[in-house]
Amino acid sequence: MTPDLPKTEMAIVEMTNAFRKENALSALKADPRLAAAARAYAKYLAGSGKFAHEADGQKPAQRAEAAGYKFCFVAENLAMDARRSGFSTRELAEEAISGWKKSPPHRANLLRTGITDVGIGIAKAPDHPGKYVAVQMFGLPESERLAFSIENMSGSAIEYRLSGKAHTLSPGKTITYRSCGSMVLTFPAATSVEYQPVNGERFTVRPQGSNKLVVERK
Repeated sequence: MTPDLPKTEMAIVEMTNAFRKENALSALKADPRLAAAARAYAKYLAGSGKFAHEADGQKPAQRAEAAGYKFCFVAENLAMDARRSGFSTRELAEEAISGWKKSPPHRANLLRTGITDVGIGIAKAPDHPGKYVAVQMFGLPESERLAFSIENMSGSAIEYRLSGKAHTLSPGKTITYRSCGSMVLTFPAATSVEYQPVNGERFTVRPQGSNKLVVERK
């Protein structure tokens, strides 16, 4: 059996999104630049016999950028499947996805939050009648980088938490955060509300009355 590799790549995208949907995560869109980087690397791995994320001396993010993908974040899954009788298009896609689901770091990439794009590349190895290498690249473009500020106008130090980690901001100070993914912001002394900052937002903490604080979101 000989799989149709472009259709196998499409099937992997579909299976990835189905798995993400099962876990209440958003679907990823196929990005041609990530796909180009993935295909070139799959061809390199299949032809060289090497199998590692930096086998060509570059990191996944460097290969993505060389293909024109300006990134905020990039991750990569690799798979190698071989069977002398070959694979159908569907079988090869299922083999790759099944292996990634069973591997904790690969599964974490499949279910990663804060990413929007995916690209798949598959190549046949010349040294085996039914050996294939699959490369799956995940990304968040630079245009989606998150930047927001927190300003303390309360007159005293305040505590806030970013994705569960505690921080303290001195009075009269402003701090700006830049992130390649969504974050959860809380102000325990002011409100129980959990904020998910969007790009360009400013959170200002001010006094309200004698013992309360209020958070202004602009």
